[in-house]
Parts: sequence; structure tokens; C-alpha cells
Amino acid sequence: MTLAGLPFATLAAIFGAVAAATTVLYVLKLRRRPVPVPFARIWDSVLRDRESSRLFSQLKRWLSLLVQLVLVFLLVFALGDPRLGAVTDTGRNIVVLVDASASMKSVDETPTRLEAGKEQARRFVKGLGASDRALIVQMDMLPTPRSTLTGEPSELVRAIDAVHASDTPADFPRALSFAADSLRGLSRPEIVVVTDGALSIPEGLAVPDIPVHILPVGKSDTNLAITEFAARRYPLDKSRIEVMLEITNTNPRPAEVELTLLGDGTPIEVSKLRLGPEERLPRFYTDIAGANRRLEARIRPLGGEKDVLPADDRAYALMPERRRARVLVVTSGNTYLEAALLLDEYLDVTYVEPGAYPKAGRFDVTVFDGVAPAPAAHAGSLLYLNPPAEGAPVKHGKSLELFGFDRWDRKHPLVRFLALGDVQVARGHALVPDAGDKVVGASELGAILVAGRRGGQSFVALGFDPRNSDFVLRPAWPLFVLGTINHFVDEDSGYLSSFRTGQSFRIPAPTGVERATLTTPRGERLTIPVKEGRAAYFGTLAGFYKLEAGGAEPVVHEFAANLVDLAESRVAPRSDLALGKKPVARAALGAPGVRRRLWAYLLVAVVVVSVAEWFTYHRRVTV
Repeated sequence: MTLAGLPFATLAAIFGAVAAATTVLYVLKLRRRPVPVPFARIWDSVLRDRESSRLFSQLKRWLSLLVQLVLVFLLVFALGDPRLGAVTDTGRNIVVLVDASASMKSVDETPTRLEAGKEQARRFVKGLGASDRALIVQMDMLPTPRSTLTGEPSELVRAIDAVHASDTPADFPRALSFAADSLRGLSRPEIVVVTDGALSIPEGLAVPDIPVHILPVGKSDTNLAITEFAARRYPLDKSRIEVMLEITNTNPRPAEVELTLLGDGTPIEVSKLRLGPEERLPRFYTDIAGANRRLEARIRPLGGEKDVLPADDRAYALMPERRRARVLVVTSGNTYLEAALLLDEYLDVTYVEPGAYPKAGRFDVTVFDGVAPAPAAHAGSLLYLNPPAEGAPVKHGKSLELFGFDRWDRKHPLVRFLALGDVQVARGHALVPDAGDKVVGASELGAILVAGRRGGQSFVALGFDPRNSDFVLRPAWPLFVLGTINHFVDEDSGYLSSFRTGQSFRIPAPTGVERATLTTPRGERLTIPVKEGRAAYFGTLAGFYKLEAGGAEPVVHEFAANLVDLAESRVAPRSDLALGKKPVARAALGAPGVRRRLWAYLLVAVVVVSVAEWFTYHRRVTV
């Protein structure tokens, strides 16, 4: 037994002082009140009885004093906070990783796997030894400590209660590394993982030299999931939408499922599908009608089979608004550019001579054809075609002749669908990008297509005049021009219809704004920072978000996020985890109540002794 409160010497001094004062008060003689009686001889027999029982009366008074001293001892001993166990520096130091990934939302446990795991974690911390300390960490995409390293069971239980599941996978290697760093240099370190075992453990994982134990949860492996979902408007016909999705049966048994597509909350497509064991079934819808902004996909199993993870049964997409983009073209005349812009009926194009720039008004995109004046305040995003050396956002490098695109980023939205390998250019300039710029296309002698940001404005610069090449004679030319404008106008998700949870969202915001208000799918309103025209937020929930930025007339921007993670949808529970070649043993649950403080029981004992003393007093036993 150890004392976590006042030391023994202090307790002894307090007890001695209080016991001495109690004894002094006890032995003080009572001042008796004289009572006259009518006949004194009646009391002779009473006095004789008192003399005969004098020894018994004295014993009763000492018994009363003993009861008082016991009460003092119990109260003083409670100040020492006595605890069962060894001294503190020999106790264990434990990090408890509570899996809060999406798979822990499975409902095969009552009410969910996470709640079952949290109950196991509570039992574990209540059964720790008096000298043990623990740290509670929520484990999803980012490990989040919920407590300090403490031995207080009440604080640890509150920290466990604060753990909540997200719509992200669990980054187990990162959480394991965090736990190892937290325990470095401490005596008897240990890691306990509360999980369903649906963890991604890469080969070659660096395993810390610390004992790792598991508290497993989960019962069923039955799950159907939407593992891919994307939608977009056709670039040249924004009234048409195409949708791609994938449904996965993670079970070793065939399954039937009902798929429902909703447009702006109204069902627009319902179909019944049959999937084989472990089958991934893609579905394409090339011309969706009845949806303007919001798309949602839902699945539900048929045939009475239960789907244990509802979190991956829904997916969301948000279409860019069908609005006309205002484009300003600063040019002395370029027939090829004008022809490309005529192909998109959703463009309001204004032409101006370089000498007449700037032009009053607000524009979404400004195209500078061979010129680079200082951009106006409301110029929007900027496209430079063959920019001069002075005024351009990127500097000129060496002059180039007879070159082409030897390399280009096939995943970048500017050139994703373009064939540029046989484009021939007579002359131009290499571009010298700044740090942070993206080289989208390059010849063997330098960059010729660069994208970036300057002063909060996005720009794209092409290092040659398209008229000095056969670029303008190819289908890639109008696709490049219109694709660049669409990239600028619809870059509210990089023309992605949704983000993936567990990633940093970078949402466009007005230039000059430093803070924005984000409304999450749960209805929470958060203030997030804005830097260089982008609001940054680490998304953990699937659903629709709304970003508001600006002053009296805020700019409202909506976007969607999805849990589309096949590994997370494989919810089969596992209790046989292994780190490297070493199996992970199950953690032992101590007997509840071992860590309870004895001072509480001492106070109960004080109450019990006080009641006993009151009873014996009124029964004339101790007086």
C-alpha cells in the first residue's frame, strides 16, 4: 500500500495533535447541576449501586473515547489517499489506441463496434494497478490524444467517452509511431489497441520494441459498399451529367442490392443488381437527367441480408453551378482563339485591345494573348499565351526552335484528355517556374506550360504563340482553351465532384479573405484559415459541406466528401493481428475496482462508526 496524498510523517503528526485534543476534551469533568430532592435517604441505595459499578462505568467511558479516536484515525488516514499496489515508479506506462475509423461504425455489436470497444477500454483502465499510468489516443487518419498520461481512472474514462468515430480509415503505422514516441524513456512501456482488426498493416512496418496487445471487437463480416463515386458535367454541354460508381460485395457469398440515384433529393434512377462473391461491379450513367446540383447514391441489401456498415452505403457528389462564365480576352486579333471560345455556349466573351486594358467589370477569366499588363483587381484567373519577358508571372528562359511536348502531366486537369506528343512548334521560349509552380508540359530543353498562383490569382502560361505551331490545327487546341477556362471556373474541387475523407480539403475562397466559416454535414459551424485564396480543412466526415467567406455579401461555396475506401469497407473482424512475424497477444482485463481509492471507503467507515456510536449512545452503552 502506498500513500498518494500526505506523507506518513505528516499524517502521524496530525493524528497525534487531534487525538490529544480529543482526549483532553473527553477527560474534562462535566459541571453537574444540583437538583434538590424531597427525601435524601432514597438515594442511599442508588449511591451504593454506583459505587459497585464504578469500574464498569469507567470502562464504558474509555470505550467511548476509543470510538472517537477511531473516527479521528479514519479521517486523517483518508487525507493520505492510500492506494493498493507498489510504488509509482515501478508501474506500467500504457498508450491505449482506440480505433475510431469508419469500420468501427459497424452495427454487429450493440449499439456499434466503437461503443463495445470503448466499454472494453473502460474496463481495462479501471482494472489497472494503482501505480500504472495510461494515455488515451483516438486512432483514425490522424492520432488524437484525448487525455494526458495519468493514473486517474475518472480522467481516463472521460477521455474514452470523448472518442467518436469518423468517416476515415485508421492510419495504424502513424498511430503506432505516435505511441512509441509518447512512451520513449518511460519504464515498463506498453501499447494496447482497441480495434476490430480492419487495419492496413504494410509489409516492412517498423515495429517498436514495445509490447503490443489487442482488445478485439466485432462479430460479422457482411457488408456491401459504394467504393467509387464520381460525376461531372460534359465540358461542352453543361446540361448533361455523367456518373461513374462502383459497388463492392465484400462477402464470400453472392448478394442482391438495390441502387438508388437521387438528384437534388429526388429519386431519378432505381435498379436492382446481383453481385457475386467478392465482386466489384462498376456502373456508368452517360446522360443523367433530373439533377441540377446535388447527386447522391444509396444502396440497400435485398433478400433479408444485413449490412453491418451503413457508413459506406451512401455517396455524394456536387455539380458546379450552371452559370455563364465571364471571359475577357486581351488581344490584337486571334482567329484561332476566337473560334475555340465559340464552342462553349456558357461563355460570355468580351474582347479588348491591349491599349484599352483594363476594362471595367468583374471577370472570371482573363486571357492575355501575347501581352502581360498588370492584372486588374477583378480579372479573375489568368491565361497567358506566349507572354513577354516583362510583366509575365514566369520568367523567360532560353529561346527554343523546332520543339514540342516531350513530357506532360497526364493527370493534370489542363491536359488530362489531350494528345500532345506530336505537336510541332516553330519557335518560343522556355519558362522558368518559381517554387510552388507546376510544370504541366515541357520539351527536352525546358518547361513550356506552367500553372501556379500569384497574389491569390491562379494562372496558366504557355511559352509559345499557338499560331507558330500546328497546335491550333488539332482537336487538342479548343479542348486546351476550354479545359483551362473550366479548370479556373470549376476548380471548386479541381473539377472533382467530391473529396475523399481523411485528406486535406483546399477549397477556393475570395482573394484577400483570411477566415472563412465552414458548415459540416453534422451542422457544426467552424472557422478555418484562408491562405492565398484557399481555405484549408482536414475532412473526416462524409456528406455535403458549405463554405462562406467574405463580408456583408459572403461568397458561398458548396462541396461534397465521401468515404470510398475498399480496405475500410472490408469489415471482417480480426483478433489475430501480427506485427512483422510476431503475433499480437490479447490484453488482460483486470478486476474492476482494483484502482478505486481507499479514501472513499474510509469515509464510508467514518459514517458507519458514527452511526454505531450514535446508536450505542442512545442505548446507554458507551456513556
